[in-house]
This record gives sequence, structure tokens and C-alpha cells, in this order.
Amino acid sequence: MLSSFRGQKNVIIAFHPLAWTPVCANQMIGYERDREWFDQHDTHVLGMSVDAVPSKAEWAKSLGGISFDLLSDFHPKGAVAAAYGVAREDGISERATFVVDKSGAIGFARVYDISVLPDNAEVRQAIEGMG
Repeated sequence: MLSSFRGQKNVIIAFHPLAWTPVCANQMIGYERDREWFDQHDTHVLGMSVDAVPSKAEWAKSLGGISFDLLSDFHPKGAVAAAYGVAREDGISERATFVVDKSGAIGFARVYDISVLPDNAEVRQAIEGMG
């Protein structure tokens, strides 16, 4: 899926530990709230957790609808998080944000404490710097 954006869009890969938790919900709602800015800057959000697809679909509805992709790293569990170096031993991912530029290079990466809500301002600043 990521390769389909190459040459066209920047991509935010937003790893969040688990759906149905307050910080994760606020993180995804924040991306949705900033969606217009991301669209204007050719940026697409991919929300990623180990939750199963049906759970993610229902969670998106419970959040009032999410217009970007909420992806499941369910099987093999955590394989994508492991590839990005953010898999945890307890089976979930760290809370981490990566911004991949249009050429496919990672232009921003940050791992947050599980309880910390990422600041979209620093992500927007990184995207603006990719120019």
C-alpha cells in the first residue's frame, strides 16, 4: 500500500498501540481534524495498530468517521511495527509517527511515550520542511 503513494503523496504512518483507548482515539481524531491541511500538502495518513480489521472499522465509526486509512497489523501480528523498529514485547506497537516523503524516504520519525498524544504541529513542520 505504501508504494502506491510514491511520487504522489507524503505519508504519515501513525502507529498507535490499541484502538478503543483514549489517547489513540484523540490521536486519530487530531489527524482527521487536520485532514484539510494534510490534503493541501499532498499528505495521506495511515493509522496502524495490531487490532483486527473489523475492530478498526467499528472504532472508526465510533470516532465519528475517519476519512483516512486505519490499517491492521494483525497478521502476522506486529510485522509492520517490527519492520519499523517499534514493536513491543507485549504484542503492541510503540506510539510512533513516521513521515515518508514522496520519494519513499523517511523524513521524520519519533517514538512517543505510550501515554503522550503526538503533536501534529511538529508533523506539519516536518512536512513543510520536505518542500
